[in-house]
Amino acid sequence: MVADVLKSILAAGCLLAAPAAIAQPSPLSAYVVMTGEGPVARAITAGENACPTLTLDGRQVAMAERASPADLPLRPTKSTVENSKPSRFPVRVCEAPIAGNTRTAAIDGQRLPVPRRRARRIVVLGDTGCRIKASDNAYQACNDASAWPFARIAEQAAAWKPDLVLHVGDYLYRENPCASGNEGCAGTPWGYGWDAWDADFFAPATPLLAAAPWIMVRGNHESCARAGQGWWRFLAAQPFVAGKDCDNAANDVNGDESAPFVVPLGGGAQIIAMDLAIMGEDTIAATDPRYSQIRETQRKVAELAKGRRYSFAVDHYPLLGLAASEERGALRIKPGNAAVRSTFGVDDPSLRLQGIDMLLAGHVHEWQQVDLGPAHPGQFISGMAGTQEDVTKVPAAAAIGLEPAPGVKVERFDSWIGNFGFMTLERTGARRWRAEVHGLDGTIVRKCTIDGRRSRCG
Repeated sequence: MVADVLKSILAAGCLLAAPAAIAQPSPLSAYVVMTGEGPVARAITAGENACPTLTLDGRQVAMAERASPADLPLRPTKSTVENSKPSRFPVRVCEAPIAGNTRTAAIDGQRLPVPRRRARRIVVLGDTGCRIKASDNAYQACNDASAWPFARIAEQAAAWKPDLVLHVGDYLYRENPCASGNEGCAGTPWGYGWDAWDADFFAPATPLLAAAPWIMVRGNHESCARAGQGWWRFLAAQPFVAGKDCDNAANDVNGDESAPFVVPLGGGAQIIAMDLAIMGEDTIAATDPRYSQIRETQRKVAELAKGRRYSFAVDHYPLLGLAASEERGALRIKPGNAAVRSTFGVDDPSLRLQGIDMLLAGHVHEWQQVDLGPAHPGQFISGMAGTQEDVTKVPAAAAIGLEPAPGVKVERFDSWIGNFGFMTLERTGARRWRAEVHGLDGTIVRKCTIDGRRSRCG
């Protein structure tokens, strides 16, 4: 009887093949973040979707939810109330670790870059967002690919085929609404929610996110009083936990702090990433909560640098850089950073920064190279990848002999200002690197050699 029923069903074509696997949610963005615990795959999906499945060397791995969709109430920011709004995150962020010996990784058929055991080619860029800030009357033309060329820079940097991308901070600049009647930025998303993050970073960075794993360094634009909520959801190397998520202004002292971590480059070289986004540039008193946070970062960095063949230390603010401004028609050069001298300089007045060979930073919207002799780490600044550029140049002749810290003098100096581009590092020896500056038109505008703590640019 049962056999006859089955025959009837088959004849009617009602018995079909096994149900197809449930389609995985296609990510809005997928990328790899380097952390102190190794590489982590992240995916951003539409809010109603569950986390997608990560495929590692053909093996399926479940991704865990990092942050769920949320509409967050308006909190105090650096903008006025009329230029602020609540942050909406109608997206889910998922993540899963990638084992060190993994050869292939993919999410929903989209291949992810996996880290190389020895990173030889590194892109360094920062200050990438489109600047819209009402208090400064700054309205960059985000709708003009020439005025805001981050998407073009991301394509060029991806074509260079890096093993690693290092972003030195300041991802989101669209803080306020575009001024009425300004066609250059008309209609652009603004604020600190997903739409602004997508427009200012994720959409234009797509080709470079697909090209290599990233080290994400926090900038002052990602402090809790600005875009900190998105920083913790999308980019931070550390876990996303309540109380450090920048949702409640009462917890900003915790939310504005995270421990430094190391990313090995192979061959005894490493990058030490620091979160000094709240440091600022003015003297910090010992009673300020930032003082103990920065001193603890200094202690941990010194420990992480011990015994390594070569160490880059990276944060957003230049520790030993120069900055220039015009005041009443006169050039003013500010060497170093008072906040650094009042914290790092307490036990290390001349900032020898034992164990650190080279400093990498952004914040100053230009490219800069500072050589301070063999007793101190050199400084490179790469902050010209999208946001409005600085226009006041530090003349090389005026820079020589200046002291970014007591007793340490600038011996060699170079800068490139008023233009967009990115910097690359290519390993040429155990303690040697070649640094190049790539202009927006594809030309290489600077070539430098790095040997230990010394650098020279032609």
